[in-house]
Amino acid sequence: MRAVVYAGQGRVEVGTVPDPRVEDPTDAVVRVRRTAVCGTDLHVVAHAAGLPEGFVVGHEFVGEVVDTGPGVHAHRRGDLVVGADFTSCGHCWWCRRGDHWECAERRFFGTGSAFGPPLPGAQAELVRVPHADTVLQPVPDGVPLDVAVFLGDTLATGYAAVQRAAPRPGDTVAVVGGGTVGQLTSLAAQACGAGIVVLVEPVDTRRDLAAAHGAVVATPDDARAVIDRLTDGRGADAVVDAIGGPRGLDAAFALARRRGTVVSVGVHTDTGWTLPVARAFTDELTLAFAIGDLARDAGPLLALVRSGVLAPAVVASETVPLDGVPEAYARMAQRRTLKTLIAT
Repeated sequence: MRAVVYAGQGRVEVGTVPDPRVEDPTDAVVRVRRTAVCGTDLHVVAHAAGLPEGFVVGHEFVGEVVDTGPGVHAHRRGDLVVGADFTSCGHCWWCRRGDHWECAERRFFGTGSAFGPPLPGAQAELVRVPHADTVLQPVPDGVPLDVAVFLGDTLATGYAAVQRAAPRPGDTVAVVGGGTVGQLTSLAAQACGAGIVVLVEPVDTRRDLAAAHGAVVATPDDARAVIDRLTDGRGADAVVDAIGGPRGLDAAFALARRRGTVVSVGVHTDTGWTLPVARAFTDELTLAFAIGDLARDAGPLLALVRSGVLAPAVVASETVPLDGVPEAYARMAQRRTLKTLIAT
């Protein structure tokens, strides 16, 4: 089959690799109809985080089941499904709690060994899916491919951030970073009852997109002043860091009110960060981290997109074939596009 593979030195290329097959009883093989390029893909490829050359990348996918092992009971050949971006067994202590990310069977599609044992990715014509009954969710009639593809990672991540922040109806929520996850966090916060969402982003086009879809926007330089005007100087009730690293955390802490909550969903690779402990203690701040979890949140996410309350496809900049993916990586890395979908 044809697939996008890591080509070394921060590059990807389209090549031919062996077709995946059922290897374990709980496996399914899915013919990919829509996949996407994510900021996590850019990061993993740029830093070669456990990626061998020739490894298939990508972790967002929608497609049709073409084969299943004898242990798969929830899906049949021909079913249209969306995949979570990581695997989980579905029956351990963690999974029964809804904490699928903590499962010992976790493997993250297309990211090498960055988040667990390597599992070839989904920017391909076919993808093997371990623990298919847990990882795959049916796509209901009426949900387009270009909407469903967001459910497995970016929309699930934005929704998880909002749930972890737990804003009360009418609260002011700030989102630091206007990439795909930041944009979808803004939409999820509005859908879940936030009064005002302030999206903080230096790129004009990203601010314009957020403003067109209900957010108040600010640059990093004027963010605190904008939030202070909206909150009588208190600061935001909840702040979501959608950048990651010390820069994102520092920016988020600077916008939070006393007894406020900071939730980080940006990818972190730094081994250390200086927590402003004195302020965190004095102001009784809460810091949390969140990972999107389709297996846990498929019900509310599908309800929100089917009703039209959440429309994640507004962040899609372009749709390209597999042959156009290497150039799409470059455009996204240069911030010339926000989100690329791939039609296989």
